[in-house]
Amino acid sequence: MASTNTKVSHADTGLVTAEVLRAEQISPHFVRVTLGGERLRSWRFLGFDQWFRLALPVSDDTRFDRLSERFDMRGYLRYLSLPKATRPAIRNYTVREYRREACELDIDFVVHGTEGVAGPWAASLPVGAPVALIDQGCGYRRVDGASKVLLAGDESALPAVLGILRDIPADSTGTAIIEVPHDEDRQPVTDPAGVEVHWIVRDAASRPGSQALAAVRELTFDGAPVSAFFAGEQELATGGRRHLVNELGVPKASVDFTGYWRLR
Repeated sequence: MASTNTKVSHADTGLVTAEVLRAEQISPHFVRVTLGGERLRSWRFLGFDQWFRLALPVSDDTRFDRLSERFDMRGYLRYLSLPKATRPAIRNYTVREYRREACELDIDFVVHGTEGVAGPWAASLPVGAPVALIDQGCGYRRVDGASKVLLAGDESALPAVLGILRDIPADSTGTAIIEVPHDEDRQPVTDPAGVEVHWIVRDAASRPGSQALAAVRELTFDGAPVSAFFAGEQELATGGRRHLVNELGVPKASVDFTGYWRLR
């Protein structure tokens, strides 16, 4: 992640190993990978935008047994000391759905052809592949006393925004803005009736996240306390927070933001 005010919450479960049970291309830019394994039964499921470090195999020789149980600074330095030939790739992902009884966890991967590491791996539909996860907690923190929510993200933040909508109180009100590259990338929304969900299909020539950020800037506020969350490309995450704090006077503590990635 790039710029963020997300605080890491380390779970006692440590490093959890699993394997890919199913993989399916569910839309033009998303592949859903379902992980399974008995160790997932003890997963600390927090809901909302719960995220984790995902260790992926990069060859048949990849090993997970030498990874640290925590991915703090010490764990990261230990990771860097591992031989490159057997060291897994590690990326950050959000829990899309978790089913404790079935010991299954879904991850939605954004895929753009051969770009990146995790996307092409997921696009190969790697059923049977081993992986490892380290739970890192949630980025969204509902503000006490806030009567409204404002959520905004691009496709990389779609699982986070939909997870928050799924788990906030049923009487919540507010707005959610989700920008995706293709109309068919929309997903069913379990949202409180009082939250308006706006899908934006991005123009091909537009910078990812820019149309969602423009929509945020067009919103009006009545001064009621708001609990906000911005995630996705860094300019969307930091720009949304800057607009609310600097232009609208929203307290910094009321805005959670995470730059999942940076456009170069």
